[in-house]
Amino acid sequence: MHFVRIVIVSVVFAALASGCQSKGTSETATAEATLPEGVTLVETVERKAGDVVTIPYKKYRLDNGLTVLLHEDDSDPLVHVDVTYHVGSAREEIGKSGFAHFFEHMMFEGTEHAADGEHARIITDAGGTYNGSTNTDRTNYFQTIPSNQLEKILWLEADRMGFLLDAVTQEKFEVQRATVKNERGQRMDNQPYGLRFERTNEALFPAGHPYSWQTIGYVEDLDRVDVNDLKKFFLRWYGPNNATLTIGGKLDKSEVLSWIAKYFAPIPRGPEVEMPEKPVVTLDANRYISMEDDVALPLLLMSYPTVNLYHADEAPLDVLMSVLGTGETSLLYKNMVKKGYAVQAAAGHGCQELACSFTVIALANPSAGKSLADLEKIARDSLDEFEKRGVLDDDLERVKMSIVSGMIYGLESVAGKAGRLAMYEVYRADPNYAAEDIARYENVTKDDVMRVYRQYIKGKSAVILSIVPNGQLSQIASADTWKRPAREIPEYQSVAETDLEFRRAVDSFDRSVVPPEGKDPFITAPDIWRAELENGVPVLGAKNAETPTTAMRLRIGAGQQHEPLDKLGLASLTASMLNEATTETSNEELSNKMQKLGSRISFSADNDSTNLSIRSLSQNLDETVAIAAEMLLKPKFDPADFERLKGQYLQSIIQGKKDPQQIAAVVYQLLLYGKDNSFSYTNMGTEETVSAITLDDVKAFYAEHYSPRIADIVAVSDEDKTALLDKLSVFNDWSGGDVAAAVYKPFPELGATKIYLVDRPGSAQSEIRIGKRALPYDATGEYYRAGLANLALGGNSNARINQNIREEKGYTYGAYSSFSGSRDFGSYSAYAAVRSDVTGASIVEFENEIRRYATEGMTEEELAYTRRAVGQRDARRYETPTQKLSFIAQILEYDLEDDFVEQQNRILAAIGRDELNAVAKKQLAMDEMIIVVVGDKAAILPELKALGYDIVELDEDGNPV
Repeated sequence: MHFVRIVIVSVVFAALASGCQSKGTSETATAEATLPEGVTLVETVERKAGDVVTIPYKKYRLDNGLTVLLHEDDSDPLVHVDVTYHVGSAREEIGKSGFAHFFEHMMFEGTEHAADGEHARIITDAGGTYNGSTNTDRTNYFQTIPSNQLEKILWLEADRMGFLLDAVTQEKFEVQRATVKNERGQRMDNQPYGLRFERTNEALFPAGHPYSWQTIGYVEDLDRVDVNDLKKFFLRWYGPNNATLTIGGKLDKSEVLSWIAKYFAPIPRGPEVEMPEKPVVTLDANRYISMEDDVALPLLLMSYPTVNLYHADEAPLDVLMSVLGTGETSLLYKNMVKKGYAVQAAAGHGCQELACSFTVIALANPSAGKSLADLEKIARDSLDEFEKRGVLDDDLERVKMSIVSGMIYGLESVAGKAGRLAMYEVYRADPNYAAEDIARYENVTKDDVMRVYRQYIKGKSAVILSIVPNGQLSQIASADTWKRPAREIPEYQSVAETDLEFRRAVDSFDRSVVPPEGKDPFITAPDIWRAELENGVPVLGAKNAETPTTAMRLRIGAGQQHEPLDKLGLASLTASMLNEATTETSNEELSNKMQKLGSRISFSADNDSTNLSIRSLSQNLDETVAIAAEMLLKPKFDPADFERLKGQYLQSIIQGKKDPQQIAAVVYQLLLYGKDNSFSYTNMGTEETVSAITLDDVKAFYAEHYSPRIADIVAVSDEDKTALLDKLSVFNDWSGGDVAAAVYKPFPELGATKIYLVDRPGSAQSEIRIGKRALPYDATGEYYRAGLANLALGGNSNARINQNIREEKGYTYGAYSSFSGSRDFGSYSAYAAVRSDVTGASIVEFENEIRRYATEGMTEEELAYTRRAVGQRDARRYETPTQKLSFIAQILEYDLEDDFVEQQNRILAAIGRDELNAVAKKQLAMDEMIIVVVGDKAAILPELKALGYDIVELDEDGNPV
């Protein structure tokens, strides 16, 4: 069977390699004759019969150098727009790190023709989503929107490219400088192990190498510059000749090209950009480095310099990575995790444009008594074992299928397709690189893998980083042999306004006029079919013919709510045991089968359910569902697997007490719902309760709760109903009895507002949670209306709370609020991670916004905005199989009518400001809310006392201190 499958894949490779692109002279000549002035057709690529992976597109180039890629896809009334600039942190100057990422933030701060905040407002108004991202080598800006909004988005992106600098002020610069520093604090300085990549790269790359610093940069570099430095960076790198505009989705090619010519063609070229050099990185000796951190588990990270992105040796190194440290088939899993020495262990091969690094990472299990020196030895022994073992046929098959399946899954959305085209164009100057990309893995041989192992890994020097809990330096792998050098930063030279050479576009139209939106797209919910298995399990399904993939979810209505209080974590631990061996197949064999099928099968438990999730290429669905049924119906419950998993749970619980976000979430839940309800706790349980769980407890929970009487299945596939039901028949013989419903204990009386403070000494930021119990989920009742009422207050980045606390004050990387509801209960929460020194001030701003909104309500303008934003976002609701799956799962879980979205839209169209304001006033009573703060008590207590609330100090488990 495996042979047949590989033949199928090889046919795909052959189809791709045989020349999927069409460049007929007559077509090109005709197209060029009708193109707008200044636009040239470069190439046309079409998908041929049987071709699975190639993305059809047309490539154009404007006279100013802008590259344009258009991919037409009429399956959904959506378009995805991506503008990628070939500049990342690798093109920054020494002493000015973080500029590329900093400028990503500034690109959302308004332009000459779109006021501050207008970009976000226009897109959310249209029911779209937007964001940007920066890495070492490129920066991109992207949005997914209903197709009728495309001209407006092109106007916005062109304005950012050509008309940004006059709108960039020192005031905006200062706000975003604070925001970027907050982001660094939230993601690095205030996170366990958050500095591991910064420390590793400083040691791995020579001083001055552009990868020796992180994309987010150093705080001292961000502090030493001003707005003119940033303008200079923009003028150097943000020209159209260093950009690729990719548009995918439902579009009219001629119309889109006319818009592109109108808005982008007048923008002048920027300085010419040469491709960067790719220097070879080597180490003359092992570099041992170490650091203490507020963590519970020691971490070992070994990093070897290798090649660069798309280098001929990247693919065989990826195969080596898979053999050594990917999944349960890997040597690191066998030698570290399975034996209980590590909670996690994996290998990686992270590749960037200039350089790659091969990594081994392990998170030690302290209860096993192994130091990081022991783990390093096991890692090196595993490398020796690999050399003796060699490369197996299965190793090659797993990696090849992983690459093919990953590409196919990535084609399920227009964002995925457009993103892949943009990536190939930026890094390869060839959007049609998919065939070659796959072929380089298809052509990897066993000898290739052994060769790259000997060339880059065997006997070669590496950076070995140890991160240990504070005060436990005795646990490091080895004494430091490399010292972090003092940074040699050139003397700062200020940039005067007169030093900047601005490029001005000359237009023949009024660019200040916002383009109109097109006709509203016709949006339909998926057609749902219903059926029932022979054992009574209901099945809901929908067709998705866009990709040859299937997504399924089997839900069992028993989860954390069904645990006894003295066995918290039991539901989750039981689900995890079903990811292990069956009575017929070991977990290594299961992993091997799934990887070779390109399938993903996993069990997990949440508050009120246990879920079996399945994702498969449809051609392999029979085998995939058979494996899933075996895992569900024939678990082995092996004692060794149980002890290993239990140990991992205990160590993860301990480590979670070092994560400020998790601490805030746990304490907040406990305060809202009380310690007498199991769902108030993290679903992993507590150290005490997990320690008390036995394998017999797991078997009993499985026997009592894994019943088809409380199960249902949802499925989305290109297969039809009959074919899917035939495959699902493997579950027909599943039997079980009735399951008692969960019983809730009374929730605690919250009383007057108090501040509950959890001390985290030295914390750079404070995690804030403000809220109260609120409404259970109701698709068309008050819960739905409360969500509408919250949108303008805290429901997105353009809402009042974020605009105040992030954009105006610069206190946080993001601040939001939301209603969250299950079938029986719900909550309202406002939340942010803020700079430690503005903890009290941030709480004041949260309070002011909530009280003002509850008292005064939304404006007419905000009501109109809510109607537009919510009314048009349905275009994004049903695009991918996963989205369709969530939609029909919601119908099944909450017994909704198939047309509930239409009912919501009727409510939205008719609802008035008075009704929504009444909901806000009722649900947003600030005096009924509690405040949870996780931060450095010594630094923040005085400002918290000044707020005038009683302060209750708790530990990370929510117990009084």
